Amino acid sequence: MSRSAGGYHHGNLQAALEDAALDLLETTSAAKISLREVARRAGVSHNAPYHHFGDRAALLGALGVRGMAALLAAQEEAVAGVDGTVARVRALGLAYVRYAASHPQAFSLVFDPDYCAADEPSAEMAPLIRRNEELLGGLVGELVREPGHEGRDPVALSAALWSTVHGMAQLIMLGHLPLEAAEPALQALVQ
Repeated sequence: MSRSAGGYHHGNLQAALEDAALDLLETTSAAKISLREVARRAGVSHNAPYHHFGDRAALLGALGVRGMAALLAAQEEAVAGVDGTVARVRALGLAYVRYAASHPQAFSLVFDPDYCAADEPSAEMAPLIRRNEELLGGLVGELVREPGHEGRDPVALSAALWSTVHGMAQLIMLGHLPLEAAEPALQALVQ
């Protein structure tokens, strides 16, 4: 995107609008984001967003997809840099919690059923959800073959780990638990 004092010029307007909306999400809840404010931030006319997003819900759905992609990327990057199954499971959970703590509004939007329905994900969201499930499922599949973890049901363990880490992320986002508590909690969970 190219911007000048006069506003947006050339490039990918849809991406520029999404970037402006993501910037807003850093300080504003999704419920308070308006297409008019997104347009103002992107330096375009107030009608410009309607050419790419039929309404506010469509924009928020697109932001949910971008949030999920960023969450997934953070987890994949964290796991790639670690050796050992237990350490990789911890890294996965810690990346999840850190993303939620750093981007609470975007994280919340990923799981908001008004914009990102779990039972009917959008065509853009479905492959991201699948990759995320495969990442967790693959690691848990390795974990249940490790000494001390063998014989556990991998489906049940995946659900338990995700539920616990997601709850921890929520508690940290809401200020009920400090971020520093995440690493030792994850250590206790998977050791």
